[in-house]
Amino acid sequence: MNFKFIVRKILASLLTLLAITFVNFAIFRLAPGDPIRMMFKDPRVSIEDIEAMKVKFGLDKPIPGQYVDYMKNLMKGDLGISFWQKKPVEEVIAARIPRTLILIGTSLFLAVVIGTILGAIAGWKGGSKTDSAIMGVSMTLYSVPSFAFGILLMLAFAYHLAIFPLGGIETAASGFTGIRKVLDIARHMVLPSFSIVLWYIGQYILITRSSMKEVLSQPFIMTARSKGVREHKILTRHALRNAFLPLITITGVNIAFMTGGIIEAETVFSWPGLGRLFYDAVMKRDYPLLQGCFLVFAIAVVVLNFAVDMLYSRVDPRVRIGGESVNEG
Repeated sequence: MNFKFIVRKILASLLTLLAITFVNFAIFRLAPGDPIRMMFKDPRVSIEDIEAMKVKFGLDKPIPGQYVDYMKNLMKGDLGISFWQKKPVEEVIAARIPRTLILIGTSLFLAVVIGTILGAIAGWKGGSKTDSAIMGVSMTLYSVPSFAFGILLMLAFAYHLAIFPLGGIETAASGFTGIRKVLDIARHMVLPSFSIVLWYIGQYILITRSSMKEVLSQPFIMTARSKGVREHKILTRHALRNAFLPLITITGVNIAFMTGGIIEAETVFSWPGLGRLFYDAVMKRDYPLLQGCFLVFAIAVVVLNFAVDMLYSRVDPRVRIGGESVNEG
């Protein structure tokens, strides 16, 4: 792999993160509402007490001064103290990360597997009733936002049928341990996970179908057929392998957009992850916690997109590295 290509991607990622820190600091201070007043909703709290809290959290300084302090603390790994929970932000976020990773990992895996299989079938059966049916389903799923799926799933399977719990991550005061606790968490995860999966399935069906149809029109597929290679081998060994390449890119993009879906799903189902924490921090006008959540999401997106770029350049020899195609010369 070209060294200049790697360095260029690393520098681009670092510049992106630097820009993110500025936006991260500024955007939440443009939002209406006084975070200190949100902490003291009792009208009897004196002006002196409110001013003292502003001094404690550094909100008495001009905005440029607050930004300098923010960057100094960030370089030391200090994300500040949550106005709302009165704990270090990194401690609050660290407790929520595993729950969100479980939800994201499960949802993305299911969406990729189910969407790729259905998209491959639709592309393979192009123009048939099967293709039309799958495309109709995918377009419907793709046009409905994930939070709408969440509400519908909750009404159908949690409220009316009472098959799954309404929300949360585990049954309160159940005392479950071991495998029973794992199964209880999995049961709570079904609805929030599928509210995300249903939306992403539509996208993966469309991308895989389009990629499959393009690959099936290539000369090497016609050559394989002329040699008498069986159709299922053409599908699995030739068509699918080449159709997978666009899925790498779209998965990297989806990781970025999945942030919004996670916030919606975790909020609707009260799943105690980063998405729900972000929503609660917005409601509380908790600047340090908001900045911490936003920064974690942003770093994850930048790092994962960098990894996707590296993987794609490794998998696809047509990718141009350092201004020259790897298969030139």
